[in-house]
Amino acid sequence: MSNKNYIKLAKKSAAKQISELKKINKVFNSSFVKAVESIYKCRGKVICAGIGKSGLIARKVSATLSSVGISSFFLSPSEANHGDLGQIDRNDLLLVFSYSGNTTELTSILKYANRFNIKVIGVASKPDSTLIKASDIKILIPSVKEADPTGMVPTSSTSITLLLGDSLAVALMNKIKFSKERFKVFHPGGNIGQTLLLVKDIMVSGSKIPKVRITSNIKEASSKITKYKLGLAIVTKKNIVAGILTDGDARRSLRYNLKSQNLTKIMTPNPLFISENSTASKALAIMNRKKITSLLVTSEKDLNKKNKKLIGIVHIHSILRFGVK
Repeated sequence: MSNKNYIKLAKKSAAKQISELKKINKVFNSSFVKAVESIYKCRGKVICAGIGKSGLIARKVSATLSSVGISSFFLSPSEANHGDLGQIDRNDLLLVFSYSGNTTELTSILKYANRFNIKVIGVASKPDSTLIKASDIKILIPSVKEADPTGMVPTSSTSITLLLGDSLAVALMNKIKFSKERFKVFHPGGNIGQTLLLVKDIMVSGSKIPKVRITSNIKEASSKITKYKLGLAIVTKKNIVAGILTDGDARRSLRYNLKSQNLTKIMTPNPLFISENSTASKALAIMNRKKITSLLVTSEKDLNKKNKKLIGIVHIHSILRFGVK
């Protein structure tokens, strides 16, 4: 078979799945709304369950819910039959996936939930299936045509189930007013979290900023640099940034006994500023390009002003601590 035939088959399979996925709109009804509200109001954990391909979908949906701050974990119905039912608490909610709805391994977990009045959201394609009958909230996925040559291998069916799970998660994200800031809390080490990390999230601010008046002597300035451990001090004149004094500059001045030297002659004037809303990766790029280890931080509105209001300092160590590259 030629490469062109492989591509043709792949496109045909993709087109079939895309066509079948359009049936998802039938799912967005009152039951879907009830599912969103129930998950939102759940005082315990959202326990996602499923067997086989549906189990893989359940794992992914659980991971997505966890990533947006909704307490969730995956429970294998097979393992539940051998002792893991104890993981389910009365305040929890079961979100169970089974395209046929008649998977035998689900029986015990459904009986347990019904016995102890644990709410079940069932996702299946057959209205008369065991899962749908045992569910408090019944989400019926439309029957779809599989995209493989035999029409039997789970392809379109798993895609539409996953789409339903992601749609639930997105609806919940809107319900809980999920934001980039909250995403960073749950993804501090991931690529997305690093990309979203802003300067204001990692800058030193308030009383932690080492400041010295321009009238101070080099000994006072050096003491301030040592105390705050940022490798520099901000030199101010009438509460306006006049320059920065680095640890190296201060030590050289002390070495040459220039204790009475005016800070104006030692400091670096016109230091670089960055907006608090800039990304940490942008700050790192500037530091690397300018061969410096810190940037002064100001607000977005003051960035282009001559006299910028200092609101923080971002240090290269703070950026690298989060794994930003």
